[in-house]
Amino acid sequence: MKIDIRVGTLEDKGRISDILISSRKAFLYYAPLAHTEDEVRKWVTNSLIPSGGVYVAELNRLVVAVLSTSNSKGINWIDQMYTDPLYVGKGIGTKMLSNLLQTTSKPVRLYTFQQNTAARRFYEQHGFQAIQFTDGRDNEEQCPDVLYELSAKS
Repeated sequence: MKIDIRVGTLEDKGRISDILISSRKAFLYYAPLAHTEDEVRKWVTNSLIPSGGVYVAELNRLVVAVLSTSNSKGINWIDQMYTDPLYVGKGIGTKMLSNLLQTTSKPVRLYTFQQNTAARRFYEQHGFQAIQFTDGRDNEEQCPDVLYELSAKS
């Protein structure tokens, strides 16, 4: 299985939106949706992709995963990382994360929901450590989350 990783473009907006929406429904069913599907699609088109730092994984020319990053005060952030539910467990997320970590300086941080045990296990297997647990009052879904970091020492 050959997976290609490249920068996401506006041509990918439909697949990126579909992946974000279907992943939320499949894996984050416990977290209330803060936005409608239409709002997500507009955000992907008008904010996410134009902001830069968006990467997609392609399998046979089909976008099957998305990863978006940003930098704030010298800290690199993983803002979004989702794989199409039909392709989870095939090593695509690992390849995307490995590619990012080879080209990005540390520390790298991300938030995930405390209930998202699969994501937590995934990031912990890749060396990320939980550095803060919150009650969720600062995220749109109001769900308890956990801040992970891959430090420069990792």
